[in-house]
Amino acid sequence: MNTSKKELFLLALYITFMVLVNTIGSKITTICNVRISVGIFFMPVLFLITDIVGEVKGQKRATLFVQLAEMMLVILFAMTFLCVKLRPNETWGMQEQYTAIFGSSMRMTVASILSFIISQNLDVSMFFRLRKVSGGRKLWIRNNVATIISQGVDTTIFMFLAFYHINAKYTAAFVFSLVLPYWIFKIILALLDTPFCYLGVKWLRKGSSLSDEVSVS
Repeated sequence: MNTSKKELFLLALYITFMVLVNTIGSKITTICNVRISVGIFFMPVLFLITDIVGEVKGQKRATLFVQLAEMMLVILFAMTFLCVKLRPNETWGMQEQYTAIFGSSMRMTVASILSFIISQNLDVSMFFRLRKVSGGRKLWIRNNVATIISQGVDTTIFMFLAFYHINAKYTAAFVFSLVLPYWIFKIILALLDTPFCYLGVKWLRKGSSLSDEVSVS
């Protein structure tokens, strides 16, 4: 298939932000007195990119982006696990810090992978169902509805798989109390990215010269 340099750029950006979510995204900060992972700033970009690609290039191409990211995510965690477990040289005294940063628990790893796979595929599927219903009109509705619902699913799945009953405090009600503020922030960010969706679609639709096309077999 012929793939434009713009698509390759979006794919590279998509994979980069997926990696950022699952590495530096583990840091917890405070916004409006709510504990928030910094990964919350990267997630909307993932949904934005698949919406832009899907709107211009179709469902199969958007799904391909998700599938490639899923494979890279599995490789990322597999290689991280291997590197953490490898015995360090006796002259290197940072194994404890290295493990603390990169050695997330298997439960959180599985939660992250499953929530990403389910939410991203749901987003693409919902986007195109809404596109069919709307006759290809009202991009802002498709962009926001698909993203907001998918972000809610992503947050709920991750929180429950990662934290439910890790101790007596983490009941279903308590986990839901953690899900809600995360989801509200994600909704706000999803609404704010609407103009960027229109700009991205316009940018990707712009005709490119033959030299901008590369063959991907």
